Amino acid sequence: QLQLVESGGGLVQPGGSLRLSCAASRSIFSLNRMGWYRQAPGKGASGEWVAIITNDGSSDYADSVKGRFTISRDNAKNMVYLQMNSLKTEDAAHYYCNARQGAVDYWGQGTQVTVSA
Repeated sequence: QLQLVESGGGLVQPGGSLRLSCAASRSIFSLNRMGWYRQAPGKGASGEWVAIITNDGSSDYADSVKGRFTISRDNAKNMVYLQMNSLKTEDAAHYYCNARQGAVDYWGQGTQVTVSA
């Protein structure tokens, strides 16, 4: 079993920055892919993928965050990060960390990001 715990959310003004962290309960070295997803209020049950990073370090981003967000992983610390710059009001959401191993997905409880003046 794998537990994921997110942190780093909070209130930030438009144009500001936040760094989200995801701590895994065991080694992430062998995990195929880790990523961040978000769910905004009023957007229904479906969330939006934000960024993913594979175990070889390749990353990909949703068009809406490309150039502003950066995903990274530290296998030695079992951590994944999401650096969010130039935040917009539309980035406000509950952000979830995800890990995939084979056909199994693991999720954390999420951390709230509020972007407001």
